[in-house]
Amino acid sequence: MRPAGLIAVVLALGAALSGCGLGAGDAPSNVALTVTDGFGARVITQTATPKIVGDETVMQLLMRNDSVTTRYGGGFVQSINRLSGDDTGSHPIDWFYYVNGVEAPKGAAATTLNQGDRVWWDRHDWSATEDVPAVVGSYPAPFVGGIGGKRYPVTELCVTPSSDACKVVNAQLSAQGVPVALGTLGTDEPQTLRVLVGPWSALRIDPAAVYLQQGPRQSGVYATFPASGNALSLLNPEGQVVQTASGSAGLVAADAIPMEVPTWLVTGTDAAGVDAAAHAFNAATLRNRFAVAVVGGQPIPVPVGAS
Repeated sequence: MRPAGLIAVVLALGAALSGCGLGAGDAPSNVALTVTDGFGARVITQTATPKIVGDETVMQLLMRNDSVTTRYGGGFVQSINRLSGDDTGSHPIDWFYYVNGVEAPKGAAATTLNQGDRVWWDRHDWSATEDVPAVVGSYPAPFVGGIGGKRYPVTELCVTPSSDACKVVNAQLSAQGVPVALGTLGTDEPQTLRVLVGPWSALRIDPAAVYLQQGPRQSGVYATFPASGNALSLLNPEGQVVQTASGSAGLVAADAIPMEVPTWLVTGTDAAGVDAAAHAFNAATLRNRFAVAVVGGQPIPVPVGAS
């Protein structure tokens, strides 16, 4: 991970990286570890039963289960299984990590594991943005498992509560054992995990949706809509538009306003696009994806062309 000021922090954290756990406490259960390359395009490690000893940090979990080299005092990952970051080329590449689909606010050596955490490390090009606040590829997290060990209430806000798309998303969350409150767009739900369901032309007024409209440097999402919402542009890792769908197209993505929990968007160019996105709202389709577009009935990992 590469947040601003991280180097200064990790220099003070190197002592925390010994092979032993942080303490004699019980190891958290139901922890999963995923390591991928290229925005999830290639799986390096994926296990639902990683080795854990007592209380551990995210960094210790990684080092216990993979071959890792570090720099800057031991708190910054240089390589995993011989795949290294590289800041010297025209396309800078580094390792970033997410816990329950959320970019952690501090270094891995200072982030303690909690029960049910889904830890995901990905090596990718960050020339378009250094920060991807939230991703969808650890679903059903963070709805299950929470953020930082805290569970948040979940509210599904639908443009049309009676729509099939709204019902499909609700059924998916309920099947995961997630209590879901239903509401309509415009409801103010601070510190709540919100899922917005509806066409982009209606969702675009929401503050979280405004971030998506401003591109990946602002939202971390490699897809944009025009204000009219009648097209969906898909971007490559450099932030360039490589495909524009002008017919029915859907998108499942997550972003986050600073200091707030993520908002998930199940949206599209029209009702058919929203329906397609709702049917992509499941663990199998979203697994290891930063976001997913649906064009011509086919799910497309976003960004496009990552490898």
